[in-house]
Amino acid sequence: MRFDVITIFPDFFAGVFEHGIVRRARSEGLVTIEAQDLRAFTRDKHRTVDDRPFGGGEGMVLKPEPLARALASLGIEPRTSSPALAPTARKDGACKAERPEGLSVILLSAQGRPFTQAVARELACLERIVLLCGRYEGVDERISDLYCDMELSIGDYVLSGGELAAAVVIDAVMRLVPGVLGNEASSEFESFGAPDAEIGANRKGLPRSQHGAGGLLDYPHYTRPAEFEGLRVPEVLLNGDHRQIRRWRREQQLRKTLLNRPDLLERAVLSAEDRELLRTIRARQ
Repeated sequence: MRFDVITIFPDFFAGVFEHGIVRRARSEGLVTIEAQDLRAFTRDKHRTVDDRPFGGGEGMVLKPEPLARALASLGIEPRTSSPALAPTARKDGACKAERPEGLSVILLSAQGRPFTQAVARELACLERIVLLCGRYEGVDERISDLYCDMELSIGDYVLSGGELAAAVVIDAVMRLVPGVLGNEASSEFESFGAPDAEIGANRKGLPRSQHGAGGLLDYPHYTRPAEFEGLRVPEVLLNGDHRQIRRWRREQQLRKTLLNRPDLLERAVLSAEDRELLRTIRARQ
C-alpha cells in the first residue's frame, strides 16, 4: 500500500514513521509513505500557499492552485472542469467512478466524516491513498469538490493542521495491511473489531478464549506476575477454562464500553447473551 501526504510541513513526518511496526512495514516494502511539500508547487517568490477568505472572516485558507499542481504531480486530475459540479454530488464516503480502482484522495478536515476502525478497514482494501493536510482555516472548497473522495476527521476537536490526523490515519490503516502485524488476528480481536460472525467468515481455527469485539471496546489484559502491588490477576484467566474466559472477557467488554463509550452499544452487534450480561452489569451499578 502507498500513502502520499501533501503538506506544508513535510519534515513533520521525518521521525514519526521511523519506529516500531511502521518502520518494519516500510523496510519490508509492505507500505510506502511519501510526503509532498506543498510549497514546491507554488509559483511566486514567497512560495505562498494561502490567502484571505472571500466574504471576510478570520484566518487564512489554503489556495487551490498549489494543491491542484501537487495532485497533478501524483497523476491525479480533477473529475470534471465544469464549475457547475454540485457539492452534493461528492463526499459520500465512497470512491467515485472516475477514480482509478484502488485509489482514494482524502481531505483531513474538522468538518469530515468521523474516522473509525470501520473506515480504516474500508481504506485498507485500497492500494493507494492520497492525504491532503489542511491548515489555517481550511482548504478552498473547490479542491474537495473536484478532487476528494471523502473528508475525514479524527475527532470532535480542532488541530493546528492535518499532519497529526494524517499520521493517525496511516498508522490505523497500515496495521490492517496483510503481513504488517506479526499476528494478523491481533487486528481482529481488539477494540472496535469486527463481530465474531464476520471474523469467522474469514478465518478458521479461532482460539475459543477470544471474542470478536463487535464494535465494542476491548477487554482488560493481564500478564506476569500474577500478583502486583497487592492486586491479583482474575482467577478466571488462570483456570484454563476457555468457555469461562470467553464469557468473562465479553462481560468485561460490555462493562468497559458501558462505562467509557455507552454510545457504541447503540449500534453494536449484541446477542441475547450479551443483552442479559448488560442487564446484570447495570443492576450492579
